[in-house]
Amino acid sequence: MIASTDKFQVTWEKLSDDFVLLNDPVDNINQPLLAAALTQSLEIAGKLPDTALITTNYGICATVNGKMVIKAPDWGYVANVRVSREEVKRSYTPQLQGDIPLIVMEFISDTEGGEYSVKPTYPPGKWLFYEQVLKVPNYAIFEPDTGTLEVYRLDDGEYQLQQPDNNNRYSIAEMNLFLGIWQGEHENRTGYWLRWWDDQGNLLLWGLEKAERLAAQLRAAGIEPEA
Repeated sequence: MIASTDKFQVTWEKLSDDFVLLNDPVDNINQPLLAAALTQSLEIAGKLPDTALITTNYGICATVNGKMVIKAPDWGYVANVRVSREEVKRSYTPQLQGDIPLIVMEFISDTEGGEYSVKPTYPPGKWLFYEQVLKVPNYAIFEPDTGTLEVYRLDDGEYQLQQPDNNNRYSIAEMNLFLGIWQGEHENRTGYWLRWWDDQGNLLLWGLEKAERLAAQLRAAGIEPEA
């Protein structure tokens, strides 16, 4: 499958089995926690269909001008994968194996990760790859230390910075959810987190939060929850 642009030609090809993937560690200890927290609340809320794919530091592929390009966003969501899980064990090629991701996220670390890079030469920068090659409709850049969140939406082929609503949240329309910042403690980390809210304004809970809420409801009903 081929898509042409003024700058390059994109083809959607499966990563070869003998392609050597980089095995760099994540930039810091917070990134896996932030990614897992985003996924956990979706799963608990029943918002992860069987066809969905969550990516965390996992290669998303496209071939640009005949050369394989692989980027591994810190977190991404694909609504519909059309092949078996075994086929996407090492990497994922949109269009060929399923849908384009609905959102990708980068968590800014101490080291420069090129989240804003529009470098057009091989290998293209992250921003250019998400915007012009994959054409991901939503791109979020989060700075965990300061709690700064930028959400960009693809509009007429270019990312446009979005403004939050009155609750300081951003609509991710394709997911029927809102993305925002929450401050507190989770998994032995105190700081800023990315959280999901539904279209009614309800926070999607983590497992411990849901258990604590259920225990409080039982006590309010005069029932002592089991230890």
